Amino acid sequence: MRVTVDRDVCIAAGQCVITAAGVFDQGEDDGLVVLLQPSPPAELAADVRLAMSLCPSRAITVRE
Repeated sequence: MRVTVDRDVCIAAGQCVITAAGVFDQGEDDGLVVLLQPSPPAELAADVRLAMSLCPSRAITVRE
């Protein structure tokens, strides 16, 4: 699994952090998504996919 984020379309909703805190964080200054693990372990795959589906701005992309 390979995860990418687009900070240009992120609206800082924070759903990714709530769903997969080990993979995503939010910037202190702007609240925008910060990718902590571009290749998360398999045990986080379901959480990452859920975070992608919950993102209101579609700023998260997952490639298998």
